[in-house]
Amino acid sequence: MKKVELFYLTYCPHCRKAFRLLEELRAKNPKYKDVVITEINEADNKAYSDSLDYYYVPTFYVDGVKVHEGVIEESDVIRVLDSALS
Repeated sequence: MKKVELFYLTYCPHCRKAFRLLEELRAKNPKYKDVVITEINEADNKAYSDSLDYYYVPTFYVDGVKVHEGVIEESDVIRVLDSALS
């Protein structure tokens, strides 16, 4: 399975939505429960976050490739999870 990283900020409403969507999709589809996502708080990991090419959160990287950045919808989270499984 591919490595997934999620960059977020605790006060970001789009990040909260991303976490909610992840929870809902994992409840609906058991195969998504196997996807391990490293959650990285941008504020606590500034040096690492600054070393990557993104500007908005939430941002998902799958095996080091940015697959989503910014405002998020269910279809975006599905794409991230499916990318991790393929």
